[in-house]
Amino acid sequence: MQFETLLFERREAVARVVLNRPDKINAFNRPLVDDLLAAAAAIRADTGIRAVLLGAEGRGFCAGADVVQGGLLDESASVGAGAGVGAALRTRLNPMIEAWYHLPVPVVVAVQGVAAGAGVSLALTGDIVLAGRSATFMQLFAAKLGLIPDLGGTYFLPRLVGTARAKGLALLGDALSAADAAAWGLIWACVEDAQLQDTAVAMAQRLAAGPTLAYAQIKRMFNEAPAASLTEQLEREAQVQARLGDSGDFAEGVRAFRDKRAPRFSGR
Repeated sequence: MQFETLLFERREAVARVVLNRPDKINAFNRPLVDDLLAAAAAIRADTGIRAVLLGAEGRGFCAGADVVQGGLLDESASVGAGAGVGAALRTRLNPMIEAWYHLPVPVVVAVQGVAAGAGVSLALTGDIVLAGRSATFMQLFAAKLGLIPDLGGTYFLPRLVGTARAKGLALLGDALSAADAAAWGLIWACVEDAQLQDTAVAMAQRLAAGPTLAYAQIKRMFNEAPAASLTEQLEREAQVQARLGDSGDFAEGVRAFRDKRAPRFSGR
């Protein structure tokens, strides 16, 4: 599959998607948003893909949205036209974020260099986010543009780091180091820069070999839990466990436990 602004390849059960606008620090323009939507659809359609690795070319992961030259606004809207900004979010950017957030397979994200604004939101759609030690995360919407965090920034940040820290990041716009991002719970882990890619590939391969039926339900259940009561969530857990209990993966897990060996999951 060919894309204008992405590198996309499948190696066995892992799809590797790489943002490829390095001269713009992979800032979102209209083709990149369209490519990310198409890539998410391709991943959903390919039942052989069991995990995804999302990364980026160049010195940074993503500098956010290119609102000036990215073609994200309608031609009739100026940068200062609020209606144009809102329309771009509703029709292009928000559907892309939702498509990646709701992928049914595990997504590993490798962040190098800067992740700013909407680029942070894209990274946080992943399930396991790794960052090189020199990486930084910045919320520059207010400090640089007089805007609020978008593409789910106001959704992801307080859920991951708590309201106090989320407000500080959004109000101040200060850079958060990869080490602090890991310590705060924004990401899974901070690794040495030289080890980032190998660590991310190994993580994606590990997940691809796992019980992907259960992984899909884990993602859905965690995504829906904040809006549910304990009683509702307990019932949802019972319903999901009943379905998974009939799966081949569960039967294989029981056999492997009995035989004292590692399970060989098939995702069925």
